[in-house]
Amino acid sequence: MIVANHQPQFLPYLGFFDKLSRADMLVVLDDVQFQERGFQHRNVIKMQTGKQWLTVPIKQRRGQLIKEVQIDSESNWRKKHWAALVTNYSPAPFFAELSPGLRDIILNGEQRDLVTLDLDLMRWTMSVLGLSAKLKLSSELEVAGDANERHIAICKAVGADTYLSGPGGKLYMDLAMYESAGVSVQFQDYAHPTYRQLFPKLEFIPNLAVIDALFNLGPATRELLGRPQA
Repeated sequence: MIVANHQPQFLPYLGFFDKLSRADMLVVLDDVQFQERGFQHRNVIKMQTGKQWLTVPIKQRRGQLIKEVQIDSESNWRKKHWAALVTNYSPAPFFAELSPGLRDIILNGEQRDLVTLDLDLMRWTMSVLGLSAKLKLSSELEVAGDANERHIAICKAVGADTYLSGPGGKLYMDLAMYESAGVSVQFQDYAHPTYRQLFPKLEFIPNLAVIDALFNLGPATRELLGRPQA
């Protein structure tokens, strides 16, 4: 059983879902510190003049955990986000087909906390892509320790024998600890693919929110995930 651990993100990029396609379970790290102006509550889309940030406004409190972050419901961010998506992606081949499900979450949703919003968007994306990995919150597991200890404890708690890490894990992971604990380690080796985007006069922009690929390619986006690694 392969498990990956990752903080929740707002409409993550393709690499996030490439990792999901290689795992049996994703443990969502909701009990770690929130990173203001990070991808947990914002991401980038493509517009006619380049990049545009979509940011979910949150009620800020120093030192809060991700699971504690509340969305600022007094802001009209939902209408602004949806207007930006319609303006920039309505010409895309799969916008008409896929937008109703996304509209229900972003424009008509009633999520009050950030984790719920991120998970709703993640599950919607997984359904479009046909991904079947199970999702579990780390706060439900009551694990602790430094990064290595936490990852190992999560693997033990969910019965996983293999931990799938992003490439950045090579910089801090103590592989001997995992071997001693009986946990194998795999590293994701992800190279962002190119695909047909809107506004072709601009260069291809990688690492955008996953909706860029979904609206342009539809379910065929799945073919960009889980490719053989080097």
